Amino acid sequence: MQKITPFLWFDKEAGEAAKLYAALFKDSKVKDVTTLRGTPSGTVEIVAAKLAGQGFSLMSAGPFFKFTPAVSFLVACETKEEVDVLWKTLSEKGKAVIELGEYPFSERYGWVQDRYGLSWQVMHMGGRAIKQKITPTLMFTGRQCGKAEEAVKLYTSVFDNAEIGDILRYGKNEEPDKETSVKHASFTLAGQGFAAMDSAHVKGVSFNEAISFVVSCETQEEIDHYWKKLSADPAAEQCGWLKDRYGLSWQVVPSVLNGMLRDKDTKKADRVTEAFLKMKKFDIAALNKAYGE
Repeated sequence: MQKITPFLWFDKEAGEAAKLYAALFKDSKVKDVTTLRGTPSGTVEIVAAKLAGQGFSLMSAGPFFKFTPAVSFLVACETKEEVDVLWKTLSEKGKAVIELGEYPFSERYGWVQDRYGLSWQVMHMGGRAIKQKITPTLMFTGRQCGKAEEAVKLYTSVFDNAEIGDILRYGKNEEPDKETSVKHASFTLAGQGFAAMDSAHVKGVSFNEAISFVVSCETQEEIDHYWKKLSADPAAEQCGWLKDRYGLSWQVVPSVLNGMLRDKDTKKADRVTEAFLKMKKFDIAALNKAYGE
């Protein structure tokens, strides 16, 4: 079971986007849709999708947050032709962050915000082994610039089956980025690949709730562990959501919740929704009680 799932907040396009992405990547499909009623956003749909064999969740919940390049998804491609195919679809009605072309680190690479504003990096790997097709990439900018390595150390200390991989650092004469800060770092959390970078070039970009990461937990003890280690902003704690010290959003969620919310007995699902909307950190016992009443 995938421990950490990217969660994408759309205005009303989650279903449309899920279909587009599932058609674009191999080993992909739209799995199911969960409907929540009575939320602050009204009726909300959460779409579960598999993209290139990896789980993603997409939610339509109103125009409250906008995607930024602070979180992007790097797609590793075996051929230059694959890069071009992905670029053509992802750039349609979107805009380039870094134009498609040849760079010292890849013969074919580009960074694009798609029609929904979501950022993708598509890169020809040049024969390098591809262990994971889509890698979430965190960019630390503004007040957080220079903290990528610190963040990676924190995250790998919180999750099991975690390690820091290669770190490429900025050198002399690469201002405004500080020498020895992180140009690119790879790391794994719960066996899943992530990447991080610092960037003093990018302005006005920060993490927000448009992209969060859901941590699936089997027990209350697990929930308590992740909540204690990650939450750094009490004002952001709501319905299982939290923000860490860098402003990145996480959702610490019991694995049983999805089954409860998808129950054919809508009264039971609605009771669970009503219960968790009152919570900050999830309480599994209270959810079970609401479900069984």
